[in-house]
Amino acid sequence: MADQAIEEGLAFAPQFGADGLITAVVTDAKSGDVLMVAHMNKDALAKTIESGEAWYYSRSRKQLWKKGESSGHVQRVLELRVDCDQDALWLKVEQHGAGACHTGRRSCFYRAVPLGKSGAAKLEFRDADKTFDADKTYGKKA
Repeated sequence: MADQAIEEGLAFAPQFGADGLITAVVTDAKSGDVLMVAHMNKDALAKTIESGEAWYYSRSRKQLWKKGESSGHVQRVLELRVDCDQDALWLKVEQHGAGACHTGRRSCFYRAVPLGKSGAAKLEFRDADKTFDADKTYGKKA
């Protein structure tokens, strides 16, 4: 019965993993393009809901961070959805600034895996033009 409440009820009950994180898929609210996939802990989710701006948890730095705090490329959340079993989030955002990716691109998804080929896959660039200088923005090599 608990699954019924999570899957069909109106109570927001995010299911964080054993690591205390939940996956967040981030798309551009206008185009629908996937900009990035990140993770949130309870604090990041609460700050996002309270502020209307995207906050995440960095697994590599092991710390909370506000998107755009160093780049100025803030994400204003227009809609926050949860999937059927409440273990993944979908943020529809208005991306401010030139891009969402720390490499200097609009999206983190700028490479494609070719399909229908055997052997080792070689990635192909797609929509990979840089929209800002990551070195200047972050003060380091991306």
